[in-house]
Amino acid sequence: MSSLPDSYLTYPRRHAGPDHDHYPASPVRDRAPVTLPDGAGLGLWVVVPLEFFPLNPSGQPFKAPGAMQTPYPDLRHYTTRDYGNRVGAYRLLKLFGRLGLRATFAVQGAVAERYPGLVQDVLADGHDICAHGWDTDSLHHSGLAADVETGYITRTLDAIQAAGAPRPDGWLSPARAEGFQTPARLAAAGIRWFADWAHDELPTRFRTDGGDLAALPLSNELDDWQILITYGRPEHEWATQVSDAADWLSAEAERLKSPRVLTLVVRPYVSGLPYRVRALGDSLKGVLDRPGARAIGPSDLLRALSA
Repeated sequence: MSSLPDSYLTYPRRHAGPDHDHYPASPVRDRAPVTLPDGAGLGLWVVVPLEFFPLNPSGQPFKAPGAMQTPYPDLRHYTTRDYGNRVGAYRLLKLFGRLGLRATFAVQGAVAERYPGLVQDVLADGHDICAHGWDTDSLHHSGLAADVETGYITRTLDAIQAAGAPRPDGWLSPARAEGFQTPARLAAAGIRWFADWAHDELPTRFRTDGGDLAALPLSNELDDWQILITYGRPEHEWATQVSDAADWLSAEAERLKSPRVLTLVVRPYVSGLPYRVRALGDSLKGVLDRPGARAIGPSDLLRALSA
């Protein structure tokens, strides 16, 4: 029987805390209290990805959620995604206006280049914009050369600015995919915050070799694609899950004397469909009607982190 070499048991990251040096271990119960606008106990952050899905994706290193599925040309899925930018997004804008809710629209560079009017309509309604990578087939991963990944970032920021928006200082990666160097390259490009990591429910400081970032919490588990498409649950169950989360977080905020953040990702081609948008509206209204709840955005989370 052969024994394992000593090198097999040598692991430089074997230490207390997380498996990296971006942030220390910090149980939420030990955090100093934060402050949200108007003394809110529950902040609701809604993020709307505006995505472009190429008709013939390479699928490297994997296919992003929502990418084409059937043999080329997969017009069924392509046109459904296009419906989101043509119809669903405007349905969400109308809903948010009725609720008085300011959302964050995560815009891909290809969307800004192809549909600059949509970007301008989002801005005209008073919503925030962050960058969301070039398109759903330009994924960030450690196999990318540095110049390729930096090119994705710069090209995206340039395209959004060319569409009439302020140059974004926030980022959400396509499919929330990253390589080991992605955060450092984002920081070096002037990005102040990103929302790829789901390690917390409060904003955290995030160290990189390119400068510090703020990691803003963005739940993957209440994402409309995750619940409605991946898990295949009906709309009323998703609404119940959002309500349950708001109940729990509100009670936790009261008990710990520090506010909590509820985050939702809603896609125009998923939640903007006519048979889903009412459930979304009822769900958002149910959260916002709670005592001490209010809609928040990245600037509110950054202030809470720096206070």
